[in-house]
Amino acid sequence: MTRFLRQFATSLMLIGALCSSYAAVGKDWPAQQVRIVLPYPPGGASDVTARLLGSKMGQAWGESVVVDNKPGANGIIANEAVAKSAADGYTILMANLGPNGINPAVYSKLPYDTVKDFAPVILTTTVPLVIVTSADSPYKTLAQLIAAAKEQPGKINFGSAGNGASNHLAGELLASMTGVKLTHVPYKGDAPSITDLMGNQIHMALPTALAGVPHVKSGKLRALAVTSKKRIASLPEVPTVDEALGISGYEAVSWGGFMVPTGTPPEVIAKINAETNKALQMPEISEKLNAQGAEIVGGTPEAFGTFLKAELVKWKKVADAAKVRLD
Repeated sequence: MTRFLRQFATSLMLIGALCSSYAAVGKDWPAQQVRIVLPYPPGGASDVTARLLGSKMGQAWGESVVVDNKPGANGIIANEAVAKSAADGYTILMANLGPNGINPAVYSKLPYDTVKDFAPVILTTTVPLVIVTSADSPYKTLAQLIAAAKEQPGKINFGSAGNGASNHLAGELLASMTGVKLTHVPYKGDAPSITDLMGNQIHMALPTALAGVPHVKSGKLRALAVTSKKRIASLPEVPTVDEALGISGYEAVSWGGFMVPTGTPPEVIAKINAETNKALQMPEISEKLNAQGAEIVGGTPEAFGTFLKAELVKWKKVADAAKVRLD
């Protein structure tokens, strides 16, 4: 009995110590440099977002927040690295539609699980795509282009940033919802697809607003529609896909958000969430992101989790219907 009591007392002490340590993590965090890992090279929408937010977060915490770009393998390299990191909040993943919403649908095996290996923190932004043609294309509206695709199945092609990229699946969703056959032409990024589009080597492309809007403004490309539910501030005269085609329910937006390894203390997640929400509401941040074509979101970890699960279901259906596989 005495031995049992000693073991019981020891267990209570260990539990108490663990609880105190757990609480201290949240109370004192951060006590060192925080790293935001990106699956893309510098200069893109996610990189700009992470650097803007990281700067404000670092100022508020009194600790530096650095951006670590780990591009390659459709985001697999960066995601695997964060999934294997310590669950202490010092390594944050800049999650994105491609690596976290589409990869699970197009790869039969991944070294990470979007739902099991990461805890959602906050959905930071959504970035609509823009359906564009060359400035001298015969298609003045999206309705005209879809009509041509119906008359000659497979004749109309579209460029994307690569097999399994968000704009690849967005094109397949458009084809599915309008009952047409479009031919996909993969590129290594939005830039080369836009170059070929300007040279009339392809009929259409669906770059992000960040990549496409400047060329529309310069007159080199013609915008037929945006892929979001509502029109965007940078192209207010351009209709949504639903408006352009008289349909309902089309939406295909790229997005970014913060996630951390599963097991990260809730107090730490709450701190990252709160500071990110504050930064997103700062005029100097929101104005810069809006100018890039991004829409501010923010909100709770739970809301991001719900959004992510819906995206996984949505894009799996699209990938399965179009038979898109990357292995």
